[in-house]
Amino acid sequence: MNISTYTVKPKLPVPLKPLEEIARNLWLSWNFDAVMLFIRLDYDLWLKSQQNPARMLGMVSQERLEKMAEDDSYLAALKDVYDRFQHYKKRDTWYKGSRKDMIAYFSMEYGMDVSLPIYSGGLGILSGDHMKTSSDLGLPLVGVGLLYRQGYFKQYLNGDGFQQESYPENDWYNMPVERKLDKQGKPIKITVETGDRIVVAQIWEVKVGRSSLFLLDTNIEENAPDLRDITASLYGGDRETRIRQEIVLGIGGIRALRALGINPAVTHMNEGHSAFLGLERIRELMHDQHLSFEEARQALWPTNVFTTHTPVPAGNERFGIDLMEKYFRPWAQELGLPWKEFLALGRENPDDDREPFCMTILALKLAAYCNGVARLHGKVSREMWKNIWPGLPIHEVPIGHVTNGVHPRTWVSNNMVELLDRYFGPHFEEEPTDLNIWNRMERISDEELWRTHERRRERLVAFARDRIRRQLQRNGATESRIQQAEDALSPYTLTIAFARRFATYKRANLLLRDPERLLKLLRDSERPIQLIFAGKAHPHDMPGKDLIREIIHFAEKYDVVSKIVFLEDYDMTMAKYMTSGADLWLNTPRRPLEASGTSGMKAAMNGVLNCSILDGWWDEAYKPEIGWAIGQGEQYEDTNLQDEIESKALYDLLEREIIPLFYTRGRDGLPREWIRRMKTCMKEIGQSMSCHRMLMDYSNKYYFPALKNYKRLVKDNYQESKALAAYLQKLRNAWHELSVLKVESNARPVMQRGDLVTVNACVRLGSLAPEELCVELYYGSISNFGDIEHAQRAEMKPIAQEGDCYKFQVKITCESTGHQGHTVRILPKHEGLVHPYVPGLIKWA
Repeated sequence: MNISTYTVKPKLPVPLKPLEEIARNLWLSWNFDAVMLFIRLDYDLWLKSQQNPARMLGMVSQERLEKMAEDDSYLAALKDVYDRFQHYKKRDTWYKGSRKDMIAYFSMEYGMDVSLPIYSGGLGILSGDHMKTSSDLGLPLVGVGLLYRQGYFKQYLNGDGFQQESYPENDWYNMPVERKLDKQGKPIKITVETGDRIVVAQIWEVKVGRSSLFLLDTNIEENAPDLRDITASLYGGDRETRIRQEIVLGIGGIRALRALGINPAVTHMNEGHSAFLGLERIRELMHDQHLSFEEARQALWPTNVFTTHTPVPAGNERFGIDLMEKYFRPWAQELGLPWKEFLALGRENPDDDREPFCMTILALKLAAYCNGVARLHGKVSREMWKNIWPGLPIHEVPIGHVTNGVHPRTWVSNNMVELLDRYFGPHFEEEPTDLNIWNRMERISDEELWRTHERRRERLVAFARDRIRRQLQRNGATESRIQQAEDALSPYTLTIAFARRFATYKRANLLLRDPERLLKLLRDSERPIQLIFAGKAHPHDMPGKDLIREIIHFAEKYDVVSKIVFLEDYDMTMAKYMTSGADLWLNTPRRPLEASGTSGMKAAMNGVLNCSILDGWWDEAYKPEIGWAIGQGEQYEDTNLQDEIESKALYDLLEREIIPLFYTRGRDGLPREWIRRMKTCMKEIGQSMSCHRMLMDYSNKYYFPALKNYKRLVKDNYQESKALAAYLQKLRNAWHELSVLKVESNARPVMQRGDLVTVNACVRLGSLAPEELCVELYYGSISNFGDIEHAQRAEMKPIAQEGDCYKFQVKITCESTGHQGHTVRILPKHEGLVHPYVPGLIKWA
């Protein structure tokens, strides 16, 4: 059947024309006044469209549109919002530089709004906040991702509480995305080789304030059915689908930007899924600049940023050698690499022929700037990947950290934003990088803050009751059971929320471990608590699904279904209700398996106090004035013992501290001490965990240096990269010739603080010159295990040549007391290196 296709758009009266522009820019996702325009247009259709303004405009009757086009009150509101939108796009920003060379940010998923369902959880929400904040800051940044026909699954529970999945199709022509067209009005398309077949992808644009996100789509007629399915669903399909998705994202993403006339001078890989982009950038340089593989690699390395999110080995993408053979054997030939050398790019141990190809390792080897997503996660990542840099002390492994943040105006509820705007002033919106504005929390009266919070709790309870009623109706519950749901939860009770991905390590059932203690708290007539759970288990994660069922069965078994509820199909809308309406945000992962976590930050910015294991972001943010810590950061071998100890600690905190604090009221009915903590919490977390702080960190530590590197390398026609590649090759050839023959010093058995120590080292350099190496003294306190702790480094200078050896010398002052020691090591030294830690090139005395 031959079907001709075309797109029909809503016909808006002239006065309402700005609505279309607003509907198709996700700026509205963090501006509630803009959302209100659509709610006022037709509230029922707003809900029916699933809060999708682009779709809703096509659902509103022409009569209603004509009527609103004559409503002076509505038009005044529309003008006000549209003027603010235009002002936002034109106003001065934090970044003032050129936009010629762009930073390209690659992620497998983006969670920006419920109207664009191409996210599953924390990684996507972070990517969405990253894009919104880059718009606020005016950064020269574009996003790249995939356009999933089905997005992530919709969750619903059967009568037994077991999770089921449905996969509704997305209708892209009624969503805030637009196909990119060429000058002739035809879709811009790119091609990517997947094994011996060519896949074609078209490009869609999502406008995010000032920024743009480009999404690749293979569901087009040029592709065979299996290739069309590459962008069918997020994290769906088999290993073959997965490798094809990552080829299209990484390699296709770079080609898409080129097709759009965008120069990705710097690339940021958010998780390892997009790491193949490094190979495409190397291929481009080899082809366009006639560089060798090593020269192109050295040109790419200082312009690549990589963020790892996963603190468990199993969470890092690995592909079997059979799949790599099928899809990348031609790539090895094109890059001029022997097959084993190509595979070594993704292996910890290049000599282990059985080791699969790991995307995280490929990204770590191709990026000069690598980071974890919290201080603790940076430490865990250095420990995880230390074998890539054999011989390097763990604290020097070149993986830093930038702690995640959240976009305040997206996640702070509209009621709370109104309150903050009133007391913080216009500066809060206009200058989002001025984080000191949060110090004005003290200006807000306790009464106003508490009433605002109580309104949010009431809305959460109303939202939860509606969800529960619909769940029960769908499962054919009795009328009396449905009426019981109308009474579920109380808007006046201490409300504890647990909402996140239902993976077993997050231990959603920790609070159920001692039913007797929990039931006592739930049934207390004077100081009760209530629990709201939400979250999806991965479709193949049976233990995760069992956790959900366990919670539902617990509530039924002990007849506390009105006090323990599970809300199905957790998404951004529900997250906003929960993070703003709960009183206490509960987080119970097994340390150190939570890389960062951001839901607790969203809650904290709404004045919701956290009670969490010291893991992820809470490990560095926790202070007694802003919440509670379960345990003191212990790690256990015996998980059963850990659950027993930490569940008891949680019950103790609830019984002795949290519940009494919440219910201790003054004569005015206000929990003054609880409110004091709310204010401190909002102030501290608003400043430290704002996404604006995060993006400024990324910019100053990675983006700006990487852009500077790019400009420098291009300017000298990649001469520096060629010289660096030749230098490293020379080093590798001669590395076996190097040795530190002896180390001598004038240190006595006992020294005084302030004494000078002179250290000499005789080093055989072989065919290398002294200036081609960094010979350094590595010194510090000696631990009980004989290691150097808190090491310092001092470069040694060559002072004489003795035969085939060079004498190097340095003088240091004794500053620390106690047992001290030193040794000597050799590292590469070249101005083209961002850091001197090259895998395999370190030699110790």
